[in-house]
Amino acid sequence: MPKLRKSQSEAIRFAPVVKVVVLCFLIAGSAVGYVWEKSQIYQLGRQMYQCESQIKQLTINNQRLTDQLAILRSPMMLDQRARQLNLGLVPTQPGQVYRLPEPAITTTPDAKVAMRPH
Repeated sequence: MPKLRKSQSEAIRFAPVVKVVVLCFLIAGSAVGYVWEKSQIYQLGRQMYQCESQIKQLTINNQRLTDQLAILRSPMMLDQRARQLNLGLVPTQPGQVYRLPEPAITTTPDAKVAMRPH
């Protein structure tokens, strides 16, 4: 019987050690998980800031290009560019312009739209 008592006392001492080791692993795992989650939040915040600043820069660039396009499409700039390229373009004469009449739109009692030619 003394042998049995000795093995029981070793088993009793081994259980608290296992509990302490498991508890330490749980606490350490929780701490590592917390730090990892905080670093992920920080990285996502930085990515959001970079994307927002890129959107602002692209918006400014888009506005600048829109303004430049409006200037280049203006009649004054088109006329100047035609003179630079020596295309020989001149304004149209009134006799060269033919205006088409707009067809009248009439409605029927059934509320259907019908086109009436002139």
